[in-house]
Amino acid sequence: MEYCVLKWQSLKGYILLSLCLALFLFKGVVNVLLTTPLWVVNTRLKLQGAKFRNEDIVPTNYKGILDAFHQIIRDEGLSALWNGTFPSLLLVFNPAIQFMFYEGLKRQLLKKRMKLSSLDVFVIGAVAKAIATTVTYPLQTIQSILRFGRHRLNPENRTLGSLRNVLYLLHQRVRRFGIMGLYKGLEAKLLQTVLTAALMFLVYEKLTAATFTVMGLKSARRP
Repeated sequence: MEYCVLKWQSLKGYILLSLCLALFLFKGVVNVLLTTPLWVVNTRLKLQGAKFRNEDIVPTNYKGILDAFHQIIRDEGLSALWNGTFPSLLLVFNPAIQFMFYEGLKRQLLKKRMKLSSLDVFVIGAVAKAIATTVTYPLQTIQSILRFGRHRLNPENRTLGSLRNVLYLLHQRVRRFGIMGLYKGLEAKLLQTVLTAALMFLVYEKLTAATFTVMGLKSARRP
């Protein structure tokens, strides 16, 4: 993604940027489809043995990774390994939202000053990631619920991860916990992602500047 943005900045190619974004989204979709079974098993194992006050949750008992795979396929069917795929596919747009806000904030600052400081880059990178995370966090919550897959869902539609059940779980969570129920654990998620993203954008801008400097030196040495 960073490579594509660098090429766009140097060549001013809007078509190239669109192609890069499309490839990035395609990569995200492929990644979701290939890794969701591992995330489902990972979530089940992490929550195994936990005590829930919610009566709609069915407890699990797995002996390990292979046993988890075996029990899920035996009791819930092969498709259960892809629980949460629908919200996961929507979450592929999280980095796009992050980049959109980052570039927007960056352009606004550059209208007021000639060059951004390291602190400027760090702050707008953090703000962009905070916005993207906050906007998509309800989907991440539902994603985790669907991956756990031990809820007694809407009897009219047992297809986990379908749009109807995503909306059903969102409605149930709001009804049970209020609108803030969609944002439980957001503070920890922000601490995890915002600092990482801010540092990433800071390093990215430094590398971009260094690359353009080297490119400029090389072009100046040409006869």
